[in-house]
Amino acid sequence: MSRSVRFPLESTPVHVSDEVLEDLRTRLRLTRWPDDIANDDWSYGVGRAFLQELAEYWRDEYDWRKAEAAINAYEHYRTEVDGVPVHFMRKPGVGPEPVPLILTHGWPWTFWHWSKVIDPLADPAASGGDPSDAFDVIVPSLPGFGFSTPLTDHPDMNFWKAADLWHTLMTGTLGHEKYAAAGCDIGGLITSQLGHKYPDELHAIHIGSGLNLDFFTGDRAWDLSRGRPIPEGLPDDVHQQIVAMERRNAVHLCAHTLDPSTLAYGLTDSPVGVLAWLLERWWSWSDCGGDVETVFSRDDLLTHAMIYWVNNAIGTSIRYYANANRYPWAPVHDRRPVVEAPVGITFVGHENPPGVTTEQRVGFWSRMREGWFNPVNLTAHDHGGHFIPWEVPEAWVDDLRRTFRDRR
Repeated sequence: MSRSVRFPLESTPVHVSDEVLEDLRTRLRLTRWPDDIANDDWSYGVGRAFLQELAEYWRDEYDWRKAEAAINAYEHYRTEVDGVPVHFMRKPGVGPEPVPLILTHGWPWTFWHWSKVIDPLADPAASGGDPSDAFDVIVPSLPGFGFSTPLTDHPDMNFWKAADLWHTLMTGTLGHEKYAAAGCDIGGLITSQLGHKYPDELHAIHIGSGLNLDFFTGDRAWDLSRGRPIPEGLPDDVHQQIVAMERRNAVHLCAHTLDPSTLAYGLTDSPVGVLAWLLERWWSWSDCGGDVETVFSRDDLLTHAMIYWVNNAIGTSIRYYANANRYPWAPVHDRRPVVEAPVGITFVGHENPPGVTTEQRVGFWSRMREGWFNPVNLTAHDHGGHFIPWEVPEAWVDDLRRTFRDRR
């Protein structure tokens, strides 16, 4: 069993006031809907029929208090790290010697996207696993996301600055000499930065996808193709895969990198607006086959949207993209690999690069990322989309355990 020690902070359950919930219902009731002609196939963006039905469910039937109770089944803490408000959720490890593990989300994620993997990571024996694989699980909200708000004094927050805060949280606030880290999306970049800057204080890291730390640098960081035309002579299926990939990312990267404040005014004022903007990504980036409810129930969609809405967090969350480009990452050493901590990576089929099969994914990544990482456990799965621990939680847990099993 895990050792009984006093945690250094006092638990503070999540609670949203009745006034905030009533204001939300009023705004939903007063929504002014656009005409959305000839968009049943969502080819112009999120379709009105589904969105309006979801918004009406949000207004009349969705139960935030039920979601709040599920969230509060875990410990919650609020603190400040170097003057930045930080909320995190915790599940104490159950095993002979649980390793502290920090899990970092991305956008449009919330800390609750980790909810399906927390219990098996903290208490593996409860689901038939080996108790020696137990972790003491720490799941923060990124600064400016969720309950790590308001972020009024740090307008330049980005992924590599958040990594420094996480290291201080784990080693200073919580007092761990050494810890484990994992993450996806922006959280994958934060985790990789930890593995780059603080490798001696990490057992290892585990990430999804494996982007280079300089992904957001350069004059055209808002363009996934960096201005390069699609090569001529490609097979038709590969050409179409490239077009589809760029369509999934173009508006998102451009708006968040170039005009986050302009976008934030509308999304901050309208719950339907923020729901539509989040929903587009949950639909197009997940492995849902065009039906988002095969991955997220209506209550799931609204719980994640609520975490953005009730904290007025959409504006500060989307600014991470602009700040990653305005305040570009720079290495703290010139050694190779750039990320010296041992790394495990989970790859999923919905994010296979154009023309690359699941069987080819590991070799393709290794060639493209040579010199960047210290890989020890690379696994590619046929299924799953961008929200890996939510969509394929068993695969994520198994992969992560292998990464750390001999590195505790």
